Amino acid sequence: ERELFENAREAAFRIQEIARQIAMLPGETMDGLREGLLSLEARAAREYWDACRQLLAEPTWQSRETRGATDLVNVLLNYGYGCLYGKIEQAVLLAGLDPYAGYVHTDRSGKPSLVLDLIEEFRQPVVDRTVFALLRLGVSFTLEEGRLDPASRRRLAEKVEERLDGTAPHEGKHHKLRSIVQMQARRVATTVRGEATYRPFVSPW
Repeated sequence: ERELFENAREAAFRIQEIARQIAMLPGETMDGLREGLLSLEARAAREYWDACRQLLAEPTWQSRETRGATDLVNVLLNYGYGCLYGKIEQAVLLAGLDPYAGYVHTDRSGKPSLVLDLIEEFRQPVVDRTVFALLRLGVSFTLEEGRLDPASRRRLAEKVEERLDGTAPHEGKHHKLRSIVQMQARRVATTVRGEATYRPFVSPW
């Protein structure tokens, strides 16, 4: 346990250093920053997922995989992100924004870049926290040919909804996470109109 704690703490320090490097990236526009930003983001993601894998100690989970994943942890994460994706897309549309006009993810035909940008602020506090807690509590999930069975999908979706109803500190107050999602979408809109400076939501976990 002590070794796991030390490894996780060292990973957190390395991620903090990567965040410092991101803040110092040269460039005045997103086009100029994008390549360096995505490279550093990938490094931070590797640190994060390696630390999570060690802490969870799930034998079948060797690495983070998106499409085509068949192990339980990745399947749960991917399904959870799918549930969250719908909430983010709805918030973007309610804010009067074009979900296909992103600022970090490059625009491609049929790719909802803005949704993919905004979801990054909520993956860890909404989905990762939920999935890891359920697994550590020994909650049962069933895979059928690499996919969650209906009961497992329903169970996870309900837990994601419960998490969205949980609160987190934001702008000096505690708000439901689903409200923070909408607040951040509206902040993107005001930033696009030049009426505010965008500040991302950073959860304590």
